[in-house]
Amino acid sequence: MNILDKIVADKRKEVALRKSLIPVKQLEQSILFTRTTNSLATALKASSSGIIAEHKRRSPSKSVINHNLNVFDVAKGYEDAGVCGMSVLTDGKYFGGSLDDLLTARANCNLPLLRKEFIIDTYQIIEAKAYGADVILLIAAILTREEIKTFSELAKSLNLDVLLEVHNEEELHKSIMPSIDMLGVNNRNLKTFEVSLEISKALSTLIPNDFVQVSESGISNIEAIKILQPYGYKGFLIGENFMKTDNAGASATAFINALNQ
Repeated sequence: MNILDKIVADKRKEVALRKSLIPVKQLEQSILFTRTTNSLATALKASSSGIIAEHKRRSPSKSVINHNLNVFDVAKGYEDAGVCGMSVLTDGKYFGGSLDDLLTARANCNLPLLRKEFIIDTYQIIEAKAYGADVILLIAAILTREEIKTFSELAKSLNLDVLLEVHNEEELHKSIMPSIDMLGVNNRNLKTFEVSLEISKALSTLIPNDFVQVSESGISNIEAIKILQPYGYKGFLIGENFMKTDNAGASATAFINALNQ
């Protein structure tokens, strides 16, 4: 069993428990459930930098990244830096995140917020909306085409953007459908954790122009973005690069300023 299989097995147990504690009806009564969402896809299309900055305390591949930065400061810092959107890890066991992180970020910035999570149930999409997300992540490696269709159509009915993440050509082909806004290519092999920008380059030619292209993982310098922009990428998800510093917002500001020079 690889790490992805382990995460999904644990996620199924976790979601079953949460469903038993908080019914969908209760989530739908959340004050945030009726708020107007901000489109990340629209923000990326209009941006020259395309940075989606992440709040991530730890990961299975790197263990602890930073436990000292609080979401309140990070969200404010990212917004001041002029990022296009913020990704918030809500998985507790493997990434040290929580839905409370999403709430805190929502209370402190107007950025489009991505709930970065291993979504395996429609319940988590309703949860994302109730906790203030604007975007959900769907991971093709753990979903069937039918699930991608069901989940993305539910998200669209709630006015949430959908970022669909792929790792290879097979996943890309099963994922292309009108209810997807953005196609994210993960440069990290989720089974081995090796990273290569070649994955983004190779898949770029197969992504139809209707979708906003996002490159994820392994983007730690301006050169990587400059290499990928000619391949049609408009969005770049950056987490560890900012989070491993003492001030994620200042780090993002310096990065974007250097990129735009």
